[in-house]
Amino acid sequence: MNNRIIKKIAAGALVLMLAVVGCQNVTEISNTDDLSGDKIIEGQYIVVMEPSADGKFKLGDVEQIEAVRSKVFANAELSETNVVAKYNNVLAGFAAQLDDAQLKKLRSDKNVKYIEKDRIYTFAPPCGTPSGGPCDDGGGGSGQETPYGITRVNGGVTYSGSNVAWIVDTGIDLDHPDLNVDASRGFNAFTSGRDAKSLDDGNGHGSHVAGTVAAIDNTEGVIGVAAGATVIPVKVLDSRGSGSYSGVIAGVDHVGANGSAGDVANMSLGGPTSQALDDAVLAASSNGIWFSLAAGNSSEDANNSSPARVNGTYIVTISAMDSNDNWASFSNYGNPPIDYAAPGVSVTSTWKDGGYNTISGTSMAAPHAAGVLLLGSASTNGTVNGDPDGNPDPIIVH
Repeated sequence: MNNRIIKKIAAGALVLMLAVVGCQNVTEISNTDDLSGDKIIEGQYIVVMEPSADGKFKLGDVEQIEAVRSKVFANAELSETNVVAKYNNVLAGFAAQLDDAQLKKLRSDKNVKYIEKDRIYTFAPPCGTPSGGPCDDGGGGSGQETPYGITRVNGGVTYSGSNVAWIVDTGIDLDHPDLNVDASRGFNAFTSGRDAKSLDDGNGHGSHVAGTVAAIDNTEGVIGVAAGATVIPVKVLDSRGSGSYSGVIAGVDHVGANGSAGDVANMSLGGPTSQALDDAVLAASSNGIWFSLAAGNSSEDANNSSPARVNGTYIVTISAMDSNDNWASFSNYGNPPIDYAAPGVSVTSTWKDGGYNTISGTSMAAPHAAGVLLLGSASTNGTVNGDPDGNPDPIIVH
């Protein structure tokens, strides 16, 4: 296995602004970017707990964690109506609406490790919307197309293993004829509104990602890297492509609890830095679940984005290139944390409502790598041309 796949945690790689508050070494973490505007969910926080003299627990032991969480709730005078999400597997904690008095009490609680403001994540608007431009309905015609990226990474191999791909995204088109979807193992971070009703994809993005990983080798549409592999929807972004960090963490918590060693989780999403999200991804990967992370589309250092900046043995961060192995101008850069480049420009794959679409982004590059990892043997072939950090990313292949 290529030694670039083995990444170590470096304290300096996680650039944070830390403000120590209260009297019990509870740290409140803020993002390194501008916290103004509607990105912040006012009054909503992610609270991560740690074992203390007041309460011992082990990750995954829901009963132990709930006992400590109940103490934290009582001390802060929190009720279940405040709670947005609970975490038991990759983090011990919760997300909740808090007033100033409750926040002050949590800051002095010795069972609380750190507190982070929750915020909205929204990716670029999808095609077909007023601000997203027209769709290119590539693929899905007569016969089956092999997208260039599948060929470039030596994909299109019919998957015969027992592992699965967890698509942490906008859901998946549940009855797409070119996808093998298992919704029974899925997760929905939404509890109200139209997106809470189903794991179906109302956006298209998650279906596109799923197709690149695993579209079936048949007589129609496209073929994926690990063709025919099972894809599981972990719906953390809504039909507009929006969600919260607390919801994304809940999705990662679900993967950590239900995934198996050798499974792959694709996260074609990201945004400003979040210690809680980073910690969740790292913990979920510790059981041998691979995470393929999009580097981001801001043409900046990927160390400024979560979860792209996370480093770990079973974590890869993926930059984007075009069909000529040239750097995609929108792609984030930086090594570490980036491990590989993969095709991410004008990528054709499955879409919502049984369709197909051609779009670009590191969101499209990451699932190429996820498919390779699912096949179980990652290698490299050449390096990307024009990497702005001067250290060309190797191109991942099977």
